[in-house]
Formats: sequence, C-alpha cells, structure tokens
Amino acid sequence: MPPAVTDSLDIWAVDSQIGADGSISVDFLLPTGIYINLDVPRDATISQIKQLLWKQAHAYPLFHLLMEIDSYMFSCVNQTAVHEELEDETRRLCDVRPFLPVLKLVTRNCDPGEKLDSKIGVLIGKGLHEFDALQDPEVHDFRAKMRRISEEKIQSLVGLSWMDWLKHTYPPEQEPVVPESFQDKLYSGNLVVAVHFDNCQDVFSFQVSPNMNPIKLNELAIRKRLTIHGKEDEEVDPADYVLQVSGRLEYVFGDHPLIQFQVCKSVWDISNPFKIILLKGNKLNTEENAKVHVRAGLFHGTELLCKTIVSTEISGRSDHVWNEVLEFEINVCDLPRMARLCFAVYAVMDKMKTKKSTKHYPVAWVNTMVFDYKGQLKNGELVLHSWSSFPDELEEMLNPMGTVQTNPYTENATALHIRFQEYAKQPINYPPFDKGFLKVCSSIKFTEVALLWLRMSRTEAYVWNTSDVLPGIGFLVFELKYKSLSGKKFYVVLKEIMERDPLSQLCENEMDLIWTLRYDCRENFPQSLPKLLLSLKWNKLEDVAQLQALLQIWPKLLPREALELLDFNYPDQYVREYAVGCLKQMSDEELSQYLLQLVQVLKYEPFLDCALSRFLLERALANRRIGQMLFWHLRSEVHIPAVSVQFGLILEAYCRGSVAHMKVLAKQVEALNKMKTLNSLIKLNAMKQSKAKGKDAMQTCLKQNAYREALSDLQSPLNPSVILSELHVEKCRYMDSKMKPLWIVYNNKMFGGDLVGIIFKNGDDLRQDMLTLQILRLMDILWKEAGLDLRILPYGCLATGDHSGLIEAVSSSETIADIQLNSSNVAAAAAFNKDALLNWLKEYNLGDDLDRAIEEFTLSCAGYCVATYVLGIGDRHSDNIMVRKNGQLFHIDFGHILGNFKSKFGIKRERVPFILTYDFIHVIQQGKTGNTEKFGRFRQYCEEAYLILRKHGNLFITLFALMLTAGLPELTSVKDIQYLKDSLALGKSEEEALKQFKQKFDEALRESWTTKVNWMAHTVRKDYRS
Repeated sequence: MPPAVTDSLDIWAVDSQIGADGSISVDFLLPTGIYINLDVPRDATISQIKQLLWKQAHAYPLFHLLMEIDSYMFSCVNQTAVHEELEDETRRLCDVRPFLPVLKLVTRNCDPGEKLDSKIGVLIGKGLHEFDALQDPEVHDFRAKMRRISEEKIQSLVGLSWMDWLKHTYPPEQEPVVPESFQDKLYSGNLVVAVHFDNCQDVFSFQVSPNMNPIKLNELAIRKRLTIHGKEDEEVDPADYVLQVSGRLEYVFGDHPLIQFQVCKSVWDISNPFKIILLKGNKLNTEENAKVHVRAGLFHGTELLCKTIVSTEISGRSDHVWNEVLEFEINVCDLPRMARLCFAVYAVMDKMKTKKSTKHYPVAWVNTMVFDYKGQLKNGELVLHSWSSFPDELEEMLNPMGTVQTNPYTENATALHIRFQEYAKQPINYPPFDKGFLKVCSSIKFTEVALLWLRMSRTEAYVWNTSDVLPGIGFLVFELKYKSLSGKKFYVVLKEIMERDPLSQLCENEMDLIWTLRYDCRENFPQSLPKLLLSLKWNKLEDVAQLQALLQIWPKLLPREALELLDFNYPDQYVREYAVGCLKQMSDEELSQYLLQLVQVLKYEPFLDCALSRFLLERALANRRIGQMLFWHLRSEVHIPAVSVQFGLILEAYCRGSVAHMKVLAKQVEALNKMKTLNSLIKLNAMKQSKAKGKDAMQTCLKQNAYREALSDLQSPLNPSVILSELHVEKCRYMDSKMKPLWIVYNNKMFGGDLVGIIFKNGDDLRQDMLTLQILRLMDILWKEAGLDLRILPYGCLATGDHSGLIEAVSSSETIADIQLNSSNVAAAAAFNKDALLNWLKEYNLGDDLDRAIEEFTLSCAGYCVATYVLGIGDRHSDNIMVRKNGQLFHIDFGHILGNFKSKFGIKRERVPFILTYDFIHVIQQGKTGNTEKFGRFRQYCEEAYLILRKHGNLFITLFALMLTAGLPELTSVKDIQYLKDSLALGKSEEEALKQFKQKFDEALRESWTTKVNWMAHTVRKDYRS
C-alpha cells in the first residue's frame, strides 16, 4: 500500500486515521441522546455498522425506549455539507464519505421530496440548501418553472374554483377616477381593441366602448372567433376566459368597465434621462496616496448606448463616499430591455499624474442589468460586490462581456453601493413585444389611439392597455409588405456586405444601408440577420419596435446559421428566442455536435429562465445521451462562482426529470472520485519511489474492494454506449508526464473485442482539447457531406471537473516517437530513419492489407495536415502524432492552438505551417522515391479538403466566438480568432486562397528538416528520461 496523505480530515481518500485492523473510530448519537464511540471496519456496510451499534447499545441507559432497529436509519453531513439520510444500507462507510466520522441514528423519514433533494445535492456536488439560502426570487421562480418542465405537470389549488382562486390571489386594481388625459386618446370615443387567443394565432381587432365590462368583451371576441372558423352554433361560456395584464400577474375580470382598470406604468412613458446615484464603495484596498474614481457605461451587447460617465476622484484607503448623481445621455424610454449597467473602479496615483498622462490602475469591475428578470426597471439601493480579475482588453475600460452576477465571496470583495432613480410610485415595466400585438400594429394605422391588447385563455389571459403606455404611438405605423428600395447597384453592394465573415467590421454608411434595405435582406439574404441586428440603433425605441415586428416574419435559418445569434453581440430576448426556435430543427446528433458551445453561451444569458435553458433541458430529458453530455458539461464548471447557481439549478432540474438516470450518473461520479484519490496518492509518492514501485502500488490499490467495485460496471462518461465492465488491473498504469495521468484498462465483454482504455487527467484543463476535437469532428462531417472521407479520428475527451477529465485511449496505436525509437539503437538517429514508419506498417499488414493501410495513412495524413494548419495547432512533436496498426494517422494533445506555437529564447520552435516529413511521404509513395502519382493524389486531397473548409469559414469563426466565455488561455478575445480568418483566407477569392494554401504546402515540405531536428531533440530527451 502507498503511504497515506497527512491531511487529518481526508480520512476516506487514504488511510490516515485507520487502525492496523482496518477500523476507524466513529461517534454515534442515538435518538435518546446517548453518545457512543465505536471502532468499526472502514469497509463495513451501513447495515453491518447498525447491527454492531445496536448490539453495543444494549449496555447503555434508555435502550428500552428505542423502537425496532428497522425503524431507524443513519444520517450524516456529507462532503457537500448537506444532511444526507443513508437509506441505502448496502453502501459501505468508505463510499458514503461523511464529512466527519459522526453518524446520527434517526427515525425513518418517508418524505420522498427531502430524499430526492439530498440525492440531487450529492450528485451535482452542490447542496440545494445553498439555493434556498440565497433568498433570490429569480432563483425561486426558475426552480419552479424548471420543475414543471421536468415533471410535466402543473400543481393546481385544491378546493377552489379557478375564478375564486383568481379573486383571492390576484384581486383586480381599479381607478375610481378616470384621468382626463385618457379621454383625449380615445378613437372616436371608442377603445381600439386587439384580441389574441392563447395557444393559437388568431388575432382580431375592433372598437369597443370604454364602458364595456370584461365579460362582454370576452363574449364579443369569442363570437367573432367562432364565426370566422364556421362554428357559430358552438356554445362557449365567456366566463371560462379571463384577461391578464401583459407581462404582469394582474387580471381584469368582474363587472367594472374597462376604463376603470388601472394600467401599469411603462418604461416608454419615461422621457427623463436615465440616472443612478453612486453612493459609496467599501473594501477598495488602495494605497493611501491614491485617488479613486468609478467609470459607468450602458451597453447592449458590445454596443455602447451612450457616452460613459466618470465620477469625481476622491481619496481614501478602504471606504470611499461619493453620493454623486451619474446622469447618462439616454432617456429611460430608449433603454433596450437587455441593457446592462457596467462599472469599473480605478485608482489614480498622484505621483504618476502629469500634465501629459495619468496612470490608472484597475481595482474592480461589476455589471448589473437595468431591468430585472420580470422586466421591471430596477429601483432602490443595490450593493454590488465586484470582481477583481480584469480581462486583457476592455471597451472604454469597462467589461460588458463580464457576468451580471455579483461576486458571491462578499467578505473580501470590493462593494459598490448605488441607488436607482425612482421615476414613479408604481413599478415601471418594459412592455413585451407580443407577436399578436406586432401583427396588429402592422395592419392598423393609428396615432395617439388607446389600444387595448387582449390575450385570452381558459386558464390564463392577458390585457395590455397602452393608452398610458404609448402616448405617441404613431411610430409603429409601418407596412410589413416588401418594399423594394434597391436597384441593381444597391443589390450588388448589399450582396458583397452580406458575404463577409462575422469578424468583418461594418462602417456607419454600410449599417445605414443595411437598415434601410432591411426588407431586401429578409427577401434575398435571410442569413444576414446578424448583420442587420448589428446595424440597428438599440437606443432608438422606434427602430427596436420595427425590428421586433420584422423578426416575426423573418424566415427560419438553418441551425448552423442561427448559432451566431446566441453570441454576446445579440442579447435581445426575442432574437435569442428566434435563434432557439431555429435550433429546434436540429436532430439529436447535430445538437450533440454543438452542445459544448450551447452550454458556454448560457453564461451570456442574464436571467435564469430563458429559451435556451428550457430548450437544452427539454432535449436532455428526451434523450439520455444528450442528458449525460449536458450533465457533465454543466457539472465540470459548477465550481465557477459566476455560473455556480445557474448551472446548479439546471442540473437540479435535469435530475428531477430523470431520476432513473441519477443512479447511472452517481456511479460515474463515484468512479471519478476514486480516480482522483488514486491520482493524488501517485503524485504524492512519485518523488519517493521508482515508477515500477509506483505502478505496483497503483495496482495494489485497484485490487482493493473499494476501488474495484467503484471502477467496475459503469457506463463510460465519454460514451454511454460503452460499458466499463471489469478492470484489467495488470494493464493499468500511470504515465510519465507531470500530472501523472492514470491509464485505466478494462476487459471487453464482447466476443473478440479489444481492451477498452481510458485516461484520467487531474491538473490539466481539457476544455481546449474538447474544443479542438469537436472542430475536428465537425471537419470530418463537412468533408463527408462533400463526398470526401479523410479518416479523421476525433477520439473522446470530456472535462468532468475543475482541471480534471477523461480521454479515450485509442487501441492498437503507437506514437511516431516510439515507432522510430524502437527501430533504432541510437536515439539521436531515430528521427532520421525514414524507413521506420513504413517497416512498422509492413509488420502488421501483409499483401493487400498493406495497400489499404497506406491508403488509410495517405487519407488521414491529408486530413490532419489541413486541419492542423487551419486551426494553428502547435507543439507537434513526435509523441503528439500517433498511427494505428491499420495505417490511420491521428494527432493528440492540443495544448496550443490558433497559432500559439512554442518558442524558446524568442525563437519559434515550429517553423512549418503543418507537419509533412519525408518519412510520411515515404509511406505515401509506398517506399518508391519516384512515385509522383501517389504524392500528387495526396496533394489533391489536401487542396480539396482545404477548399471545403473555406466554404464553412463563418461556422468555424462562430463556434470559436461562442467559446470566448469559457476562459481558455489561448482563446480570450476576438483577436485570437483572427488566425482562423487568415488561415482560411476569408475575404479572398477561391483562386487566391488556393494559391496561398499551395505556398504553405510547399513551405511545409521545404522546411520539414526543421521538424526532424525538433523531433531528434525530443526523442533524445525522452530516451534520457526513460
């Protein structure tokens, strides 16, 4: 056995507090208040421990007061700091892993809800009590909504009719005196009404008396609907319908006239400039001689809505008081729904101040939404606990792409105290752009008209009186029919703009042209929607309203095209809902291809309840394979403070809707915990013992029951179709690299099947490898769609936690380094042996099999040459390129991408665009130096593959852009993605792009000797270490 870790609290991972007989001291607390200490076997089951305790308890007072033994079970505080009831008594104590060795005997609790809560908390690694402790209404609402989706039913009140329940819960608000201004907005003394029935597309408009009561209005609308559908004889009770204020939990019903019902105040009513009051800042922790100021800006995505505001500079060390009004050059009515308020605190050093320059030191940043999740303009005082880590590039020295969640670690975080200006006594709402309302607005011409918007349902209905909401509503008068404003000249210009890649910047004139020709865009270039959205002035309500109406009739985009709309540049709720609507066309296979990005862009969602989270949850609950992928993508980042609540809530919702899957996932979590423990032991002892002894110690651990049972008979987290059945302990080992990855091997129960291997890494961030392999998988799909199969091997890779995860071990394969080293007696000469690779293939392939292996090598080598060039994959030494015995070449370990090549003393080690050495060419030419036909075909494969990828350049740029929020070290800004644009020669003609690639191909061939020199140095170092 390897020696124990010295951490006195980590008693379950190692043997630090275990007696010589394998026992551990546990404290037991009985329901009678009696305390008993016992030494119990660490591997004993909960049932066995309970029997031992019961036998011992006979000798203690008050035993006669206890009930039968089966009436009790143990509870403990688990590793997530949650009280867990140990209902499953077949589990062993070492697998339960209580936080401390203390077990409490409790009466069995039959509440299934509490048990499920406990199980979910253990499974997702975050106790549900943490969500309860937040006391956040948004968190509460989101959990409730997700729970309804998961359980597929809605709880209803018992004992009350729905109308009685409505009167009790939502009594209508009425105005005893009608404002005089309201009379001026009536249309010929009438109220213009638009009625939309829930769950259908029917919208009707007519004029009614303002003295009409809601039930009469219901009757009028229902009769008109039945008449249009030819169902005049059908009997429908108007009392079965009710009207609800749009966007609010307020209902209109009863005998009072419509004119007496209160209307909520709308943000569109407020023409005052938007203001906030900067009160004070705490825990700034600046130097004594520093002055501090705060920058504030309003953003919609990356668009700055108005000039940033800078507070006055004040002195202080920790606490600073401003009490300063910050007034922005934008009216409240022009604020878009998804506007965010961004702050940055800067210190200014007096000694650095000169007439020419001022040195600013960033202290903290924080963002918050202007409207809350209900669409209400925020009011009152707010404390914003800030973040201290700044990105490299900031817009106006602010961080609009940062999270709108405040720092949960409040004890040491800089805190900004602000107060939102109050513009009215009642809540100020952002009215929703309802589809039916927009449809009516497109067909009714009116100015200064009171419009009543009704949405009717048997269970819920909506009413929106815009007589106060839209005092000047004439701007909504526009035609939705196509108006051709363009001639051939404009069409050519528009076409050129629309064909640009997503990274191309639009100038002001181009944006004006796109907006002017928006109907032409819809008709001829529907895929140009992202550019139209970037051309819109989001600080102009009139334009935003017209865009929302246009969006209702915009053709559905292909899912691949719609992905771009989920980028940070497009925060509008309705745009994102439109994008998700397009994604619903995806098959499960296509969804799994892009799931990595879809989880990342959840971080761009400012509110928990959004179309994307609902979409992902629904698809995950409908397909367990999608569910498992979603589970691990979320759980691997649930430790990140900015997304911990959001990801944890979605995990909770998935578990509630897929309870049967929880057992499978729990087994995977347990196995990964055991791997992490084993890896920690190996790292601890690596400096103290030889690799051979370390391997023996590892295999000794794996033979223990605790490890063998935890690591056997589970579905692979990499692929739920693969069963990791029985450990092949003798083949298990750990690798030489710094983090000592575990190489775990399983017997394959299939007849004649190869061994199944997985690699567990702890200490490396695998998300960049996941991204690269995902793109390689996509390239393979695109090539095959074009009729070209280049035998790409995107092996499985999955991040499962903070810098930990699994990699699929590809069977029957060797690294180029090992192949060359095994064929030479001198390590320095191994890299220059051009026959080694071909001889190795001949060893495993005879006759026709050799021809097939060479063809396999040729195709896969072409695919990876193009892929590694396009993606800028670096660090391509001979241990990062492998070949299978069937001839299939593939690359591994993608720690450097997008042109981030390794260098030493300022000199790049890798001087070639991609790896194409003469020993590769030797195999491609079948060992015949003059076989130009085979080499020419290989080159043709490369050129064809490159041109295919160019056609999908926008998709690759989009996928990388959606990963900017992941925090990968080599993908932090749009500048990093510029490499893709350059390598694919986007913006050039196909002839120019092909010419560029041919030059790179010749360069790779000409400079391949430098690769050989690098490989020689790598092989010598490897041989020395071994």
